[in-house]
Amino acid sequence: MSLTARSLAARSLLPAVLALTVAAATGCAPQDDPPAAGTPTGASGPASASGSGCAAGGLATRTKGKLTVGTDKPAYAPWFQDDDPASGKGFESAVAYAVAKTLGYGADQVVWQTVPFNNSFAPGSKSFDFDINQVSISDERKRAVDFSSGYYDVRQAVVALKSSPFAGAKNAAALKGAKLGAQVGTTSLDTVDEIIKPSRQPAVFQKNDFAKSALRNGQVDAIVVDLPTAFYITSAEVPDAKVVGQFTGSSGDAEQFGLVLDKGSALTSCVTRAVDTLRADGTLAELEKRWLSDAVDVPVLK
Repeated sequence: MSLTARSLAARSLLPAVLALTVAAATGCAPQDDPPAAGTPTGASGPASASGSGCAAGGLATRTKGKLTVGTDKPAYAPWFQDDDPASGKGFESAVAYAVAKTLGYGADQVVWQTVPFNNSFAPGSKSFDFDINQVSISDERKRAVDFSSGYYDVRQAVVALKSSPFAGAKNAAALKGAKLGAQVGTTSLDTVDEIIKPSRQPAVFQKNDFAKSALRNGQVDAIVVDLPTAFYITSAEVPDAKVVGQFTGSSGDAEQFGLVLDKGSALTSCVTRAVDTLRADGTLAELEKRWLSDAVDVPVLK
């Protein structure tokens, strides 16, 4: 074949070769797999809990078909009743079951697990799908764990014996000379250190039970706890005590409790959507009204 003929033949074959090359490349190119159940769906923001990637009852939980929820023991009122998270009674127990239902899990599919408060947001893998235990959302904690959106806007409060000279305090300055107590690792202790800034070293307790005992026995002048807990302490556990006042926080952002999840959990997006759904449809407000006391009459400590 002459050189000219060969050139013409090559040109006539070129479109076919190119078509085969494109087809082969297309056939070999990796294709995006559909997202697994429970996988976050990107930066599109919260949607309904039944949205893409949040198949009802089919999330990538630790145990297939079950939702493992962690909380501490004892499980205190008013967040839980009778130290029984599985009862559905108490604000956080009710919230946990409402989230589970929104995710497509019935009450019989919820498994409770005891998780000490500080362990819930410590670095490391978790043995729960989410934990609910009055854990405030903070940037520091977010470095170790994931949080859902907030399910409760909380304020910190001061509780003192009615006979205490600090029972009539009107502001943080009036508490500076007090011997104060709070649970370790909590925003209650942060309130003591960062807002009240007492002149005496505060007493730090592993559990609120120990703080309440210290208050009852006169080992501290006052303790700082979240407001609903303060109401319960004064009404049912230490009736000789009173709620001195509440703090609105040191910034414009409300302190919120959030559900705790493992860092990078595939469930974070879906759990957040469930909480957002419960807030939007009024369920959280209804549960708060049912289980938590009204804070309207408690004075604000400046």
